[in-house]
Amino acid sequence: MPPGIAKNKYESKRGVSSTSSSQQQNIEDEQTAAEIVQKKPKLTWRSYIWDAFDKSPEERRFLAKLDAVLLTFASLGYFIKYLDQINVNNAFVSGMKEDLGLYGNQLNYMTTCWTVGYVLGEIPSNLILTRVRPSYWIPACEVVWSVLTIVMAKCSSVNQIYVLRFFVGLAESTFYPGMQYIIGSWYRKDELAKRSCIFHTSSALGTMFSGYLMAAVYHLDGRNGFKGWQWLFIINTVISLPIAIAGFFVMPDVPEITRAWYLTADEIALAKRRMELEGRANRGPYTRAKVKKIFSSWHIYLLPLLYILFNNGGFGGQPVFALWLKSEGYGVTAINVWPTITSVIVVISTLIYAWTSDTVFRGARWPPIVFSGVASIVVNSSLAAWKVPDRWKWACFMLAGLTSGISGLTFAWAHEICSADNEERALVTATMNEMAYVFQAWLPLVIWQQVEAPRYPKGYITMVFVGLGLIIVSFVVRYLHKQEIREQAEDSDSVVV
Repeated sequence: MPPGIAKNKYESKRGVSSTSSSQQQNIEDEQTAAEIVQKKPKLTWRSYIWDAFDKSPEERRFLAKLDAVLLTFASLGYFIKYLDQINVNNAFVSGMKEDLGLYGNQLNYMTTCWTVGYVLGEIPSNLILTRVRPSYWIPACEVVWSVLTIVMAKCSSVNQIYVLRFFVGLAESTFYPGMQYIIGSWYRKDELAKRSCIFHTSSALGTMFSGYLMAAVYHLDGRNGFKGWQWLFIINTVISLPIAIAGFFVMPDVPEITRAWYLTADEIALAKRRMELEGRANRGPYTRAKVKKIFSSWHIYLLPLLYILFNNGGFGGQPVFALWLKSEGYGVTAINVWPTITSVIVVISTLIYAWTSDTVFRGARWPPIVFSGVASIVVNSSLAAWKVPDRWKWACFMLAGLTSGISGLTFAWAHEICSADNEERALVTATMNEMAYVFQAWLPLVIWQQVEAPRYPKGYITMVFVGLGLIIVSFVVRYLHKQEIREQAEDSDSVVV
């Protein structure tokens, strides 16, 4: 066992404070630190399968625990978040539209109400996470949105749905940017894209499961006085609530304040040391100088723009594929099941993007992002033409999944770019998600109007330009980040001299 670990064990038995342990850890011999955490481990073919295989035994055990708990909870939480976000689309095309007489743009307005709540909550929530334990804040919000979901089953008017969708969005605003911030507080560069993308695939799984669930519960139509679409909301809460409650017990917070019961004192010290070597800053106070520095940097402007282009490069939250199938005369089961193939492609492409970014491209995030932009241009230009063979139209609706798998990469990139300042990292990642949904609050009302389904003459052509913008901004961010790294290296050399 490395001497640094043994020393920490001895000290923990004597009751030395965590602050004292951290200070002593900072002045350890560099050779010992390298034994504990290999900053640049020698890569073998095994790292192309999973990054932990070439790390030290201590680090492998630590990552196994962290992945088993943090990554599992994050993925399950995002699964239920998306399940409770997307269910209104499945309910809408499965009887809710007819039962409540929703023949205008009400689906657009439901999406907008959710988005407004989501937008209002994101930045305040991430700022709260830098001051309050995430293990309190995030699970509490999960419980709120889970309970509100079952209330949707009793709605008898569209206005009630609007109000509930707003508060569901407000509660859900904590989860994605919050968990991305926490994931970015535990994992190193060669680990981050995989974990961020595995986490993100849960949204596609939630979308898929919502479709399968609606197809299944539709057969409960009329049972105990509830319609099939009402049963969807009820069962969603039954699934979501236990996962939300589990968060109070398994969320590890961030390394500097963690009290996770499944991590030893040595593993917590190891986690802190890993982040030190990665240059990932601990929590600090908000000062006037810090705020000025954040808002004078390109990070706070271009990284959100990158995410705006990604997040609004899809179909605006509209069940486009399902509505086309419905217009073609397909039944309830078909219109809920066939679109899940798109979600399967999202999952597969997301994992491919993550693994190639961490291994083949040696941590570069921009190549998969550029590929996603190219795929968006091809798919949406074909659908904009519309008068294409039906087989190609089917393919385009499915291949649209190639454009949805880069969210984790953009957040991984942001964590790396903003590593030196914890508060900037929290603010930038929250702003990325918030500004993306600011646009999503109004853009679908303009280009994805329900009354224009399934042709959407404005929607597809707009997405072609969004895909082009995504490619351009990716190259600009890459250039500025490389320039920033070069300047930091020059400053470091001048200090040494």
